[in-house]
Amino acid sequence: MLRLGQKIVIIGDSFEQNLPIGEYGYIIAYDRNADNVFDYVVRIPKVNKHYFVPGADVELEEVLIQQEVDRLEREALIDFALATKNEELFRRVMNGDTEEVVAETNKEVQSKEDFIKQVNLRAWI
Repeated sequence: MLRLGQKIVIIGDSFEQNLPIGEYGYIIAYDRNADNVFDYVVRIPKVNKHYFVPGADVELEEVLIQQEVDRLEREALIDFALATKNEELFRRVMNGDTEEVVAETNKEVQSKEDFIKQVNLRAWI
């Protein structure tokens, strides 16, 4: 739940209220009515209006900035890997670093007998 006064960005208009998508706003109140679908009352200074919005239509500014930074970082790594013809880096970026995770999980595999011993020890306690 967002706090009062937090700066948010309108990211959707699920109830077609003509919300200004992409505009900044501030949480000015909660809508605590259980029969209502809206979660917040948002003030949009640019259009000088208050809107009732559901929680899915708003997102914190910090979260959106972090998502954009992650996307740009990934694109820069892909460009660098292509420019330097670094196939390993390219595959790691495109696959989401799954190769390192697979290598780590293979080290932790136990034999069947060791697993049964652990289960029996825990069951005894």
